Amino acid sequence: MMNTPKELRYSKDHEWVRVEGNKATVGITDFAQSELGDVVFVELPANGVAVTAGKQFAVVESVKAVSDIFAPVSGTVTAVNDALTDAPETINSDPYGAGWIVVVELADPGELAALLDSAGYEKLTAEGGH
Repeated sequence: MMNTPKELRYSKDHEWVRVEGNKATVGITDFAQSELGDVVFVELPANGVAVTAGKQFAVVESVKAVSDIFAPVSGTVTAVNDALTDAPETINSDPYGAGWIVVVELADPGELAALLDSAGYEKLTAEGGH
């Protein structure tokens, strides 16, 4: 059974978003990390870079595949999880906690409305939504 925390929002590209004020912490979902397999490398964006919803901002490389990670929201990167450089496998072991990828200051909080809630995301993955 995949873990899909209720308090988060989800993109169809398998990213999660935890919103606190005007900041959004972003990572990849439990479903995504299990599909990828063992993560061996994460290419992180630079701090201060602008990201655009739906556009690639990071790369996660696993033993099986190299996957682009798409920004679920637009804004400016205000924090990057540098710990993933030395311990990329944290994405597998704790995708919603220590395995976060970036924090983004939201350019348009209205974009959050386009994201899925946990029930919507569970439905997507149950239908084999890749």
